[in-house]
Amino acid sequence: MERTTQIGAVLNHMRTHDGITSMEAFEQYGATRLSGLIFELKKQGYNIATETLKGTNRYGSPCHYAKYSLTE
Repeated sequence: MERTTQIGAVLNHMRTHDGITSMEAFEQYGATRLSGLIFELKKQGYNIATETLKGTNRYGSPCHYAKYSLTE
């Protein structure tokens, strides 16, 4: 079985889903700093859109988080 890097896993996720959030990246791929992976992908020339979403945190307080999507 071929070993996939976190950056490869995140890229593949964005290609096969409608985007990825930090929570999804952490839960599915163990990526603790999604923004860093997105930065590297942008540096490699990928067009990635950032959407700011509203939600609630684990304490029920309102919060904002980013969802990254591939726009190729």
